[in-house]
Amino acid sequence: MKKWYSLFIVLALAFVLAACGGSDDSDGEDNASGESNDNAKEEKGETPDKLVMGFVPSQDSDTIADTVKPLADRLGEELGIDVEGKVMTNYNALVEAMGSNQVQIGFIPAFGYVLANEQYDVNVILKSVRHGSGTYKAQYVVRADSDIESLADLEGKVWTYADKGSTSGYLFPAYQMMQEFDYASGTELESDFFGNTIAAGAHDNAAISVYEGDADVATTFDDVRTELEEEYPDVMDKLKVIEYTDEIPNDTISVTKELDEELVTKIKEAFLSFNEDEEMIKIMDEVYNWDAIDEASDEEYEIVKETYQKFKDDIEL
Repeated sequence: MKKWYSLFIVLALAFVLAACGGSDDSDGEDNASGESNDNAKEEKGETPDKLVMGFVPSQDSDTIADTVKPLADRLGEELGIDVEGKVMTNYNALVEAMGSNQVQIGFIPAFGYVLANEQYDVNVILKSVRHGSGTYKAQYVVRADSDIESLADLEGKVWTYADKGSTSGYLFPAYQMMQEFDYASGTELESDFFGNTIAAGAHDNAAISVYEGDADVATTFDDVRTELEEEYPDVMDKLKVIEYTDEIPNDTISVTKELDEELVTKIKEAFLSFNEDEEMIKIMDEVYNWDAIDEASDEEYEIVKETYQKFKDDIEL
């Protein structure tokens, strides 16, 4: 009887131990599953309750904010998420806001996109189309009554540009002149070739500085003069273009790396659908002179990356 009793105790203990072991394994599986779910969630990205679209000034900031509100509202309707349009002070402020995920969708020029991609893994999804093209050129604008006819004539003169974060306002013209006159850096170009330089804050301000005689040359997008005709009816006669840069990829619509891929796809599809919406394209035209929106890839901006690398340490934004 004792033997049977002892055998019963042993079997009972074995059963309990096996049950405990099974419980531990189950907990381990649960933990592994939890970690797996967390990783999957992290890989999937986030879908925030509100999206912020960031813009840089091309005109009065209050005007842009009012103009883009219907665009933000319409995008919000398409996505089922609140969308806010926010006007930043300059290109660099928008890049930093995307880096800290305070802005999730950025309307960024090519150079700003390169910086945002390099520093914060921001991804381009779309680009602007102007006059049927996905590229444009920067131009050099001088007074028509000046004796300036070529880039060489700019030596000792006053150069004005929007800011150093501008692709057409600074990056491409600066690099072109560095090559043309054999300067190793933008700093040397500004200090040794030009008499003075002015950061005007916007392309139209730069052109107006030349119009009013406060600067000798402005580097802007092509053709900034058309933006000024209403306020300055004689601007086409008073200002002339003496040179252009190489082709530059158009502005981007870019998104932060934190966003869920499915949401990014929906954002892209929503913007592309605006091509068929007269009201939305009119807004884009009023803000940035966009005629249409097209798909874009990082490879298209390689020329901007290469140009930036030539003097990246020289540009202090």
